[in-house]
Amino acid sequence: MKFVGVLILLFITYSIVFHFVALYEGQSYSWLTGFYWTLVTMSTLGFGDVVFTTDLGKAFSMLVILSGVLFLLVMLPFTFIEFFYAPWIKAMNQAKAPKTLDPPMKGHLIITHLDAVTDALIKKLASYKIDYILLEPDLQKAVELTENDYKVLNLDPTDSHTYDHVCLNEAAMVVASGPDTVNTNVTFTVKEFNPDIRVVATANYSDSVDILQLAGADHVIQTGEILGRSLARRTLGGNARVHVIGHIDELVIGEATAQETPLIGKTLLESRLRETTGVTVVGIWERGKFKQPFPDTLITERTVLVLAGSVEQLRNYDELVSIYHVSDRPVIIIGAGRVGRAAAKSLSERKIDYRIIDKDPTRVHDDGKYVLGDAADHDVLKKAGLEEAHTTLLTTHSDDVNIYLTIYCRQLSPNMQIISRATFEKNVNTMHRAGADFVMSYASMGANSIFNILEGQDVLVLAEGLNIFNHRVNRKLAGKSLIESNIRQETGCTVVAIKCKDKGMIVSPEPARVLKIDQDIILIGSPEGESTFTKTYEMGSYR
Repeated sequence: MKFVGVLILLFITYSIVFHFVALYEGQSYSWLTGFYWTLVTMSTLGFGDVVFTTDLGKAFSMLVILSGVLFLLVMLPFTFIEFFYAPWIKAMNQAKAPKTLDPPMKGHLIITHLDAVTDALIKKLASYKIDYILLEPDLQKAVELTENDYKVLNLDPTDSHTYDHVCLNEAAMVVASGPDTVNTNVTFTVKEFNPDIRVVATANYSDSVDILQLAGADHVIQTGEILGRSLARRTLGGNARVHVIGHIDELVIGEATAQETPLIGKTLLESRLRETTGVTVVGIWERGKFKQPFPDTLITERTVLVLAGSVEQLRNYDELVSIYHVSDRPVIIIGAGRVGRAAAKSLSERKIDYRIIDKDPTRVHDDGKYVLGDAADHDVLKKAGLEEAHTTLLTTHSDDVNIYLTIYCRQLSPNMQIISRATFEKNVNTMHRAGADFVMSYASMGANSIFNILEGQDVLVLAEGLNIFNHRVNRKLAGKSLIESNIRQETGCTVVAIKCKDKGMIVSPEPARVLKIDQDIILIGSPEGESTFTKTYEMGSYR
C-alpha cells in the first residue's frame, strides 16, 4: 500500500509539473491531457503526440521516463511477486502440506524422516491399512511429498510444539530415522512430551546406540549391522550343512546347497528327506529364482534347498549330508563399510574364513584379512583368492558398482555363489539378471525390523522380494482345510506351518488339515502376495 501510495503521488506530481513546463514552452493543455502524457511517458509507451522541445521539457521527460522504468518496470513486478504472488503460492503450499492433523488420528506412526527404510515401511503400513504421518520441516519438500501421495505435515520433528499437532498421545509409535544426531534430539524431545510413547530410532554408527538409549529410545536399529549379518547368513559356507537364516518361534528356516551331495539327480519325492530327517522343503532357489517345490522337482548342482523344521530335524539333515561339499576356502567380501564389517563379524562367529577388499586405506585394519585395492582390478581379486572362493558378498552402497561387480565376478567364476545388497528396489531384478544368486536391501531389513516392533510379530526376509510371515486365523479361514481355503491360488502365498495352542508347531501341514480360530499360520510369499493376503483376510492379521 505504501508503494501504491508513492506511485499515485508521483503520478499526480508529474501531471501538475507537466502544465508548468507546457506553459514555459507557450503551450496549454487540459488536465486530462496532463494525466494522459504522464501515464504514457512513465510506462515508456511514448506515443509522441505530446512532446516538449526545450531543454527543460526534454530533461523533465527524461526524469519521468527513468522514474517510470524504476517504479513500473522494476519495483512494481518485484512488489507484486513479494507481497501478492509469493504469499499466495505459500498459502497454496501450506494448504497442500498442512501443520495440523485433520481429522485426528489414533494408533498411527509418526515418522520423522523419509529415506529408503521408511519409504519401504510406509508401503508395508499401507498394505496393512495402518495410518502414519510424515514430518517434513521444509515446506517445498513437504509439498512435493504430498503431491507424491505421502501423508505429510509441514512440521519440525525437533520442535516440542510439533507434538501438540500430531496426536502424539494417541500414536502407536514414533520412528526417528534421520541422522544419528537429529534422532537423538527427536527422541529426547518426544520423551519429554510423553515419556510413555514408544520410540524406535535408527543408528548409522554403533557409538550412537548408547547415546540414543540414554536419550530415551526404546529400540535402536542398526540397519547396516542387520543387513551385514543377513548377507552373511545367506553364505552357504564350505559344506552342505543347513545354514540357518532365521526362525519364527519353534519353526527354523535354513538353506542348504545340494552341490556335491547324493541328492543331485533325484526328485524331491525320491530324496525322501521328509521321511528320513523330518525336514520339509518349502522352496528351491535356482540361480537367484525362487521356485515352489513339487514332488517331481529335480535337484541339480545349482539347487539350494529352503528347509523348514525344528532344530532337531535340521540336525538330522546335517548328519545326513555333513560329509559332502567340504571346503575351507574363504568368503570374499567386497566393501569394508558398516555392512561389510558386520558380515565379516558374523562369518567370524561361524568360524568361516573371509577376505575383505576395499580401496580406502583407512578401512584396512588386518593385513591377514583385508586386501587394499580396487575390486575391479583382476590382480586384486586374484590376491584375495576370488578364483578359489565359493562365495562373494557385494556390500558397497552403490547399486551400479554392485551390478558391475556381479557381472565381473560371475565371468571370472561361473559356479561361485554371489550375494549382493541393493539400495533401490528397481535394481533387484537387474542384479539377478547380472548373475547374483541372492539380493537383499537394507530398506527391507530396516522396514521389517520396525514393523516387527510395531506389530509384535515376526517377518523374516528370505531375500529381496520374498518373506516368511505369520497371521492369525479368523472367521474367514476357520473351519476350512488348507486346500479349501485356496490361499495359494488367491494370494500366491504358501502355508508352511501352523501354530496350535495345544499341539505346538505343525511344520508343513497336510492339505486336508482344517484351520481353527485363533491359530497362527506361517506363510511364505512375496511382499505383493503378503499384501494380497492381508487385504483378503485382513481380519486375521495382528494389530
